[in-house]
Amino acid sequence: MRISNYYAIIAIINFRIKDFIKEYNYTIVSPLVNTLIFIIIFSAIDNYYSITMNNMSFLKFLIPGLILIAVVQTTFDYTSTTLINMKQIGSFDDFLMAPINRVEIYFSFIISSVIIGLFIGLLNYFLLSLFIGFHLLEIFFFIYYLILVALIFSSLGCFIGFITYKWDTQSTISNFFITPINLLSGTFFSVNAVPESFKFLFIYNPYYYVVSNFRAAFYNNFQYDNINNIFILFFTLMFVFISGYIFYSGLKVIK
Repeated sequence: MRISNYYAIIAIINFRIKDFIKEYNYTIVSPLVNTLIFIIIFSAIDNYYSITMNNMSFLKFLIPGLILIAVVQTTFDYTSTTLINMKQIGSFDDFLMAPINRVEIYFSFIISSVIIGLFIGLLNYFLLSLFIGFHLLEIFFFIYYLILVALIFSSLGCFIGFITYKWDTQSTISNFFITPINLLSGTFFSVNAVPESFKFLFIYNPYYYVVSNFRAAFYNNFQYDNINNIFILFFTLMFVFISGYIFYSGLKVIK
């Protein structure tokens, strides 16, 4: 199905961004408060124990992971909860009856989620830069990996929002899948600290490479690995296309 209704796509994107800003207590303030709590706790731990990770202070190692945690939770939760809420109150039917096809609606949600993810990522970056000075930031790769993370988890949020009508399902996926992946993909610790018998959980985890490359954009002389990034890009596009196909096919979109 051809995507051509650009004005409708822009209108939906504007609507979602305005709705995101309107609910700022839940969508903006809450992630920032959570990040600040993490920083306060781990700053105290770092000052007391002087922990180092990959030849840097633990706080420097941690901050890129905290930014990604905020982006992941925001893009997944906001997208999935918005869709489920719209389906429950019946407002999603207005989208389906409008002269716009489902693929265009899907891309509207994905694009708006990427914009929201970038906003949250940049906002957290400027907040956390008050605690740690970043001197080697590779801005292009910083933005690039933020976009990839927003694409992965917003498309996953769309997928969950499309196939379910229940908050229980969304909460279950968030608590038992999104949160563990978010926390156990090298966001809080180095893979070198993991026992050898468990390292396969990272080696075959595409999101671990996203986290590692995003962190490298802060502190190291970033080296772009073609094979590594083709693997990440394939993983990202797979999520986007599977979620898009589910929505295009109309599976459980209409109850």
